[in-house]
Amino acid sequence: MALTDATRPTDVALNTDLYELTMAQGFWESGLADAEGCFNVFFRDAPFGGGYAVACGMGQIADLVENFVFEDDAIEYLAGVQAPGGGPMFKEGFLRYLRDFRMRVSVWAVPEGELVFPREPMVRVEGPLIDCQLLETALLNLVNFQTLVATKTARVVHAAEGHPVSDFGLRRAQGPDGGLAVARASYIGGASSTSNVLAGKIYGIPVFGTHAHSWVMAFPTELDAFRAFARTSPKNCVLLLDTYDVHQGIRNAITVAKEMEQAGERLAAIRIDSGDLAKLSKETRAAFDEAGLDYVKISVSNDLDEYTIQSLFAQGAPIDSFGVGTKLATCDPQPSLGGVYKLSATRATPDDPWDPVIKLSEMAYKRTIPGVQHIRRYYDEAGCPMGDMIVDDSAAGDDDATIVDVLDELTTYDVSGGTPRELMEQLVEKGARTKEPDTIEQAKSRCREALMHLDPSVRRFLNPQIYPVGLERGLARLRSDLARAELRDSGRR
Repeated sequence: MALTDATRPTDVALNTDLYELTMAQGFWESGLADAEGCFNVFFRDAPFGGGYAVACGMGQIADLVENFVFEDDAIEYLAGVQAPGGGPMFKEGFLRYLRDFRMRVSVWAVPEGELVFPREPMVRVEGPLIDCQLLETALLNLVNFQTLVATKTARVVHAAEGHPVSDFGLRRAQGPDGGLAVARASYIGGASSTSNVLAGKIYGIPVFGTHAHSWVMAFPTELDAFRAFARTSPKNCVLLLDTYDVHQGIRNAITVAKEMEQAGERLAAIRIDSGDLAKLSKETRAAFDEAGLDYVKISVSNDLDEYTIQSLFAQGAPIDSFGVGTKLATCDPQPSLGGVYKLSATRATPDDPWDPVIKLSEMAYKRTIPGVQHIRRYYDEAGCPMGDMIVDDSAAGDDDATIVDVLDELTTYDVSGGTPRELMEQLVEKGARTKEPDTIEQAKSRCREALMHLDPSVRRFLNPQIYPVGLERGLARLRSDLARAELRDSGRR
């Protein structure tokens, strides 16, 4: 919740769209309090025109479920909400039901830091329809944004070719909550540090920062400012060169670097925040090397993204690290992942078998996949992923390792030479966590390993190869049969 608000963890129950509550009331009043549903979180297109996404936010799902309760003040607020046609929106009996409400869902998810692809479930939620419906908005809010940020960061880090990338996006993030989510997700996605001190405290992320232009402007001269900063921060001295003139800044920084050497210290780096970064970094490197200061690193910032960084290296820019702010925190140029939460199976009681359901549409692109889904990822002998098979065990046919494309059932992928591994893991059972979440260091390591093993053709920025994702043959047949039955029952041919 936003730092400027008087919020508590349990307020997540009201961090939702109103229609989740009106539907929950409808299920309750219609006698469906014991009916169960299976929902899946997925996205239809990889973000940024890329070939993959980095799963993120799953490490906080158990906290979300366990804190999802309606406190007295929440019930009081809901009791005062008025319907547009007049009168209370919510009935007294339903509010009494919410007063004692506790989540009873079970949740499976792809581990944080793992790679995910269009159409496959990132999260699966099973449980009472009411519970599943109430969880939708908060769950999507948690997973959508962090997955988007982690993916953006992975792209930026890929472009940086092993050079450190620091998250500088707090001041441009979507509020305090957005800033924290960016710091957490960007670290999992590969960033080395963040400027966000609160994120450092909460998540244990390394923090980084030196001085701004205002520091230089507060002193009589730039040289005075550099000397003062070297005195006050000799172990964290990075000098910002472009407050006035970069070339004069270079000369002043060299002077201070020599003085630091005499005092037994070293200038760590300089930062350039404007101008032609390729040209200026080359001139800076040449000047410092000529002065015998080849150990001084060059860091740059200024509206960077993966394409800018890629261009800088293509021009031979001798840059050692990057501070990436606005375009990382806002995920420019794509502000949302577009993840959705769709019902795929129902049953009258927990003892009944699941009944798969499908959503059709005038747009075939939006047709859903039925069943209780999980993912088998196939790996080759080198540990590289070959393709993902979406499976519903109740619809599974033989052990044929053929993947049927989600959008075109005439297109198939053969992964018979690969070794399958179950990708999703259970996080929550009937409202209680089944395991402690991975640390963000573990998620970060998982992301790094997964990207290292991903085929470069899928990882590239321009026209990436489509990674094979599809259905097990039995599930493909089930989907086709359900679609035909629904079309037939609706009177369409």
